[in-house]
Amino acid sequence: MLITRTLQKFAIQNLKQYPVITITGPRQSGKTTLARMAFPEKTYVNLEDMESRSFAIDDPKGFLKKHHSGAIIDEFQNAPELASYIQVHVDESRRKGLFCLTGSRQFEVMNLASQSLAGRTAMLRLLPFTFSELSHSTKKRHSDEFLFSGFYPRIYSDRLDPARAMEDYITTYLERDLRTLSAIQDLHLFQKFMKLLAGRIGQILNVSSLASDCGASHTIITRWISLLETSYIIFLLQPYHGNISKRLIKSPKVFFFDTGLAAHLLGIEKREHLEPHPLRGNLFENMVIADILKERFHHGLRNNCYFYRDSKGNEIDLCYETGHRLIIVEIKSGATITSEYMKGLNRFSGEFPHLVNNAFLVYNGDTRDTRSGITICGPDEIARRLINE
Repeated sequence: MLITRTLQKFAIQNLKQYPVITITGPRQSGKTTLARMAFPEKTYVNLEDMESRSFAIDDPKGFLKKHHSGAIIDEFQNAPELASYIQVHVDESRRKGLFCLTGSRQFEVMNLASQSLAGRTAMLRLLPFTFSELSHSTKKRHSDEFLFSGFYPRIYSDRLDPARAMEDYITTYLERDLRTLSAIQDLHLFQKFMKLLAGRIGQILNVSSLASDCGASHTIITRWISLLETSYIIFLLQPYHGNISKRLIKSPKVFFFDTGLAAHLLGIEKREHLEPHPLRGNLFENMVIADILKERFHHGLRNNCYFYRDSKGNEIDLCYETGHRLIIVEIKSGATITSEYMKGLNRFSGEFPHLVNNAFLVYNGDTRDTRSGITICGPDEIARRLINE
């Protein structure tokens, strides 16, 4: 099952404007498939292959001479010296549309691109599937199935058992990559850290508390959080401040880009385990916010998402910035609308009418309506609505 990715259109457009495009994202997010679908006429080179990697490292000029008209170069970070030679090659050729570079280790790839290919490459990010990408290719599913299965493409293309697939993903890719990046010595401690972090999903990040519970230093936990960010495993949702003159929370919330991975780290082995799970609501909120962020990245847009919480505990789950105004979103995992669901949105709109452009309630039921200026929709609709606002 090949699903056309939203980013494909923007990848094609950008390679017409730049000599190089660079696509980053987590392992198994579909970067190779996208590149080969977008540019079928280009030679494909995988630098995970030892022979191709040796050629690129030992004889970069010969490598580029062989691919003088361009190529897809996969896992580009495995031959870091090649970036400087590509810079010279594209400067001398003065042609657009030459190379599509991909890589799974964001920090290394972006560092190479920014140092050697600044002004010559467009940076694009491909994350796991969005709801909109899956909507035309899979049957209607209950939201708990998405919470459990997550959105990594191979889960759907190869019909994998999500629990088994996530265990393999952690063992084969995540631990290997992160150990390579940071020389993690105590793998057991790192595994404990990831599980503790999943237990804090959707909550304010408290590094000191996490370090204490994990039994590691504040410095190590901070470094590991940064590694998970650069590997596109987690993202930190920053608090919104804007021009609000109130005491506001300053620390970010922690979320996972994929709820299937988070669910696995929480020990959820079957979809049926989700319904009574105390963090089901957090996972649902995570799924919605991650989908919005993925949709923006796949349209080549920046992160414009925040949350709001003041010192009295008043909160908005998502503040979506549009210009100098906000679209505010409340996210509830329940299937029955109550007045409590609207309270935070109404309070914020009443207190900051100059800031609010629109308001949405995302919940797990079937009603689609507008009540008191609040639009009610489902988790699979909100990202597409916001991207068109």
